Amino acid sequence: MSLDDIRNDRLKKLALLKEAGIDPYPADSRITTTLGELVAAFDDAAAAETPVTIGGRVMSIREHGETIFADVFDGTGKIQGYIKSDVLGAEAFVLFAQTVDTGDFIELSGVPTRTKRGEASILVASWRMLSKSIRTLPEKWVGLTDPEERLRKRYLDILGDPDLQELFKKKAKFWDVTRAYLKDRGFLEVETPTLEITTGGAEARPFKTHHNDFDLDVFMRISIGELWQKRLMAAGLPRTFEIGRAYRNEGSSPEHVQEFTNMEFYAAYMNFEDGKKFIQGLYRTLATEVFGTTTFTTRGHTFDLADEWKELDYVSTVEEMTGVNVLESSEEDLKKKLIELGVTFDGTTRERLTDSLWKYCRKQISGPAFLVNHPKLVAPLSKENPADPRLTQMFQVIIAGSEIGRAHVELNDPIDQAARFEAQGELIERGDEEAMMPDMEFVEMMEYGMPPTFGFGFGERLFSFFADKPIRETQLFPLMKPRQ
Repeated sequence: MSLDDIRNDRLKKLALLKEAGIDPYPADSRITTTLGELVAAFDDAAAAETPVTIGGRVMSIREHGETIFADVFDGTGKIQGYIKSDVLGAEAFVLFAQTVDTGDFIELSGVPTRTKRGEASILVASWRMLSKSIRTLPEKWVGLTDPEERLRKRYLDILGDPDLQELFKKKAKFWDVTRAYLKDRGFLEVETPTLEITTGGAEARPFKTHHNDFDLDVFMRISIGELWQKRLMAAGLPRTFEIGRAYRNEGSSPEHVQEFTNMEFYAAYMNFEDGKKFIQGLYRTLATEVFGTTTFTTRGHTFDLADEWKELDYVSTVEEMTGVNVLESSEEDLKKKLIELGVTFDGTTRERLTDSLWKYCRKQISGPAFLVNHPKLVAPLSKENPADPRLTQMFQVIIAGSEIGRAHVELNDPIDQAARFEAQGELIERGDEEAMMPDMEFVEMMEYGMPPTFGFGFGERLFSFFADKPIRETQLFPLMKPRQ
């Protein structure tokens, strides 16, 4: 039968239910236990012969004369409905046989029992339709094979793939463990604006929208409240964090999407070296508690978070790999080297060229490693390195050829910050759409005084690396282009 034929057949079954006076979409359910709870205590329930009412989606049906077996799944567990004509009654049995399909949500009432083969079952005394399905589910052993269709119909993809169900349970645990790690160490969870007049905290092209009431153009945030959380440091809240959505109007790749979840924390009085140890502890805790290991293979790299984390110097690492000193070379030299290496680069300012050259080098590093001593130009919110004013006190966590976390000893000198914002403004005037927008109200806050602060952030990309999947596949509902 074609899909249209199947749908038409199910519409007839829907009409048959209505003719029998049955509401195929009732508003209530009378379940007394979840299937997970029932399965966990099944033998005790069967021995007590205690009637139960369960509900869920029919995943398979097998008819054997006057007996029907229906596997029911409710998201917590699965059990077999054991439906016998002489127990249920001939009329109710026939109606079940004529109207119930895989994909339907049903309710079964009866006594827990085991079949002759030992299968945990419900010997059904009555049943109800909870939601009649009109379309058929994908075949159990084939499922959705088209990658694009899988992401569009995520509800079917997840339903038919237990491994995918477990992946998203792990992702929820990933953020739970992150939250617990920070709260156990004295961090306060906060919420900061997602609509901003100026974007800050990262270098990225923002999404722009319009605030009708204020008649004002605003931007979706590109970081998780960096400039806002720093204001909280000045407000006397010494440790804060936020887990939330960020938005960057940029290209897509296995590592990049335009909407994603990030975590950022800020800790007054935490120094650079203490920050490194803190981050190592967080990553190792996430790896062991969520995935049960510290060793991962992804994107052609293998790394072990339990290893010693190497420290790589930004300038010398780039020079060793390319022969170019990014502090001393001209913009023209940087462009020539990128062309020679076959690297596609977006923008021709010194900042973009330097960043593009580093990203070429980064792909060759498995890690785990800390990249340190970033040039000031690519780190406009980090404190200056006292040993070399051209550099900053910043590090990136490098894993599997990618940046998977970024930390700063936060700049708290208002004069220096104003000057760096002015430099970013000049980049914007030159057409750099990823340069950071100046925020002079933030500078004003600094003039009141902000304590020494360590800040760090990572996104759900870390989870996708641990899971060894493209980031879109680790999102429940990634943005998709409408079908043409």
